Amino acid sequence: MSRKVLVLGEARDGSLRNVSFEAIAAAKTVAEGGEVVGVLVGEAVSALGTELVQYGADRVVVVEDEKLKQYTSDGYAQALLAVIDQEKPEGLVFGHTALGKDLSPRIAGKLQSGLISDATAIEVAGGNVVFTRPIYSGKAFEKKIVTDGLIFATVRPNNIAPLAKDESRNGEVASLSVEIKDLRAIIKEVVRKASEGVDLSEAKVVISGGRGVKSEEGFAPLKELAQVLGGAVGASRGACDAEYCDYSLQIGQTGKVVTPDLYIACGISGAIQHLAGMSNSKVIVAINKDPEANIFKVADYGIVGDLFEVVPLLTEEFKKLKVHS
Repeated sequence: MSRKVLVLGEARDGSLRNVSFEAIAAAKTVAEGGEVVGVLVGEAVSALGTELVQYGADRVVVVEDEKLKQYTSDGYAQALLAVIDQEKPEGLVFGHTALGKDLSPRIAGKLQSGLISDATAIEVAGGNVVFTRPIYSGKAFEKKIVTDGLIFATVRPNNIAPLAKDESRNGEVASLSVEIKDLRAIIKEVVRKASEGVDLSEAKVVISGGRGVKSEEGFAPLKELAQVLGGAVGASRGACDAEYCDYSLQIGQTGKVVTPDLYIACGISGAIQHLAGMSNSKVIVAINKDPEANIFKVADYGIVGDLFEVVPLLTEEFKKLKVHS
């Protein structure tokens, strides 16, 4: 059966995050030939509507207000619930980001709806939309269907391929006026601790360091390799606890979950809590002096050696490849 599905487009610093386009592709599957409607919420975001259409949305609804300049679950919920009330969709798809993880349970609660979170694959089988999601810290997967009511899901970044951008696509970008009132929290200032450059949760390449980097300065060769490969730098909890880097870089059960095309683990032993955050990466390369390190059990390629010797060599080789490509 065809469905109308709303997709929340997520903007950051004036541009759409890639997970917004992945969510549109997911919504196309959920819609089964029905209408996919993009939703943008913020202070000045209407200009981004055209890009959502080019990635597959049929049209876009925009809610703009100066009170929505910074994300608050209260303000965004008011805006989104107004759009839902107007559109009356049969499905909702968000990205499983910090924003999506915070907002989706609130919306589901208000709508008295179920919620399938952190989906890594979506298919139509046996007349149902079937969602696959990891459980037990990624050691197993379960398949879930919605038997009644709204189909509401969040999708993990880097798992569902976006549709090809089609600049010839046209669709209406319409504004909806919503009174944002009685906000219980107001953001006065945002202090960013994350490193500049590629967003860790959406990066196609992640270079990650553990206690083996030995110091804050030990991350320098990792950052250089990440820059050469156009990737992001991550860390194990051990490295964060040792104050080699900020906790915003932490990957693992109590940090970020990443699924890049390439994950290079440098000086990381491979504690189960860390593996929960990166074991679903497409290709895993481990660099460690200890040949018995647990990280080698999940690695596709292992290099037994000193990361301070191996990483610079890799960096130089990748630089040569880039020159000749």
